[in-house]
Amino acid sequence: MIDLLKKTLLTGVGVVALTKEKIEEVAKEFVEKGKITEQEGRSLVEDLVTRSEESRLEFQKQVEEKVESVMKKMNLAKQSEVDALKRELKEMRILLKDQE
Repeated sequence: MIDLLKKTLLTGVGVVALTKEKIEEVAKEFVEKGKITEQEGRSLVEDLVTRSEESRLEFQKQVEEKVESVMKKMNLAKQSEVDALKRELKEMRILLKDQE
């Protein structure tokens, strides 16, 4: 029963979209209805919260990689590159000012 519940939640809602509160709410509801034990409920919450966080981090990583790929294709500079150019320009201005 617990595995079926996990699979249903993970596929039905999408593990990335699951919040700890929602997971706890569903587990509490199943405990109250006697479909799972309190221990199974706690285990379910811990497992799904862990999976949800792992999925969220993986999703975030994929989005960041995609954004970086698109930026490269658009030939846009990264903030670190802009900052490096600003520092270099500042140093050149100081050198020019010293030569005057």
